[in-house]
Amino acid sequence: MKNYDLTIIVPVYNEEENLDRVEKELKNYLENGKTKAKVLFVNDGSKDKSQLMIEDICQNNEGFSYILLAQNMGLSAAIKAGIDFSDTTYTGYIDSDLQTSPEDFDLLMEYASDYALVTGIRANRKDTFVKNISSKIANGIRRSVTHDGMQDTGCPLKVMKSDYAKRIPFFTGMHRFLPALIQLQKGEVKQIEVRHFPRIAGVAKYHLWNRLTGPLMDLFAYNWMRKRYINYQVARKG
Repeated sequence: MKNYDLTIIVPVYNEEENLDRVEKELKNYLENGKTKAKVLFVNDGSKDKSQLMIEDICQNNEGFSYILLAQNMGLSAAIKAGIDFSDTTYTGYIDSDLQTSPEDFDLLMEYASDYALVTGIRANRKDTFVKNISSKIANGIRRSVTHDGMQDTGCPLKVMKSDYAKRIPFFTGMHRFLPALIQLQKGEVKQIEVRHFPRIAGVAKYHLWNRLTGPLMDLFAYNWMRKRYINYQVARKG
């Protein structure tokens, strides 16, 4: 049995058109990447053929496994479930649309031992004008409230130390605040430029309205959490 250092969480919701490519690219990274990694699919209640494809991928490839949520709960719940089931020193995250590359986990892992979270910055984003502008607005509003210093908190390529990840206070929309939630634990965060690619299959789950209204509502939850968050450290046990 292999000893893995990194669990890569891949949330999936109705991504049957992307999963063949996901299998190919993640298998390539597991075989050639610098880190001993494994893949954990989190099927967030897909209604298409995603689950059948995920089961085939896991059966045919070493280092692939999955969990299937009983119903669609949203991206934050899928990430939380993946973190809960991660059993490695580091936990990574990548979207199943593969607008970022698994190969760039090697860039993030160079800094993983020194930082609680290493997150990508999407260089030369290949998104639509509406998606880009809504993301910039949401990022600006978030920074003005959280003061987390993050240029691109929505980048779907991240690596966290698992002990920090498992202490993150979770709520709907928390995936937008991962760096700020790590900082609540006094964890340091590093930003690294990564490549970005256009979505070539499947349908984006977010649009202008929910990209702006969702983050605004979630800011209230974050502010409540920040004011009441307890971060303790054990000095000794016997």
